[in-house]
Amino acid sequence: MSAQSKIMRWRDVGRFCAQRVVDYGELFRIELAETKTRLLHEVIALVALAVGALFTLSFLCIAIIASARGTPYFLSIVWGVAATWLVVTIVAFLVVRAQRPGQSFQTLQREVQQDVESVKEAIK
Repeated sequence: MSAQSKIMRWRDVGRFCAQRVVDYGELFRIELAETKTRLLHEVIALVALAVGALFTLSFLCIAIIASARGTPYFLSIVWGVAATWLVVTIVAFLVVRAQRPGQSFQTLQREVQQDVESVKEAIK
């Protein structure tokens, strides 16, 4: 292969990469906006769910404790409610630890990977 054909091939690869950088910037901006919107909606929904669930469970626990006030099982019920909250907290912690982090910018990653493969094929 002559030096001139190698230079032409590298020039074509350089042009291709330069054109794709502009596309990557636009794609990055679009995916960043989508990720921001999705994350904001998810956070608002999760906060509302958490606050609602905690208030509901708190009032349920207060009702259970108040219902047992005059019985000989009062202390057992109070400690049972506390133990239940401890178990719920531990389970929630384990669930959070087991979750996989979300994947952002998948389209951008896929495009870059395809372009890298194209450049590798063009260089061969």
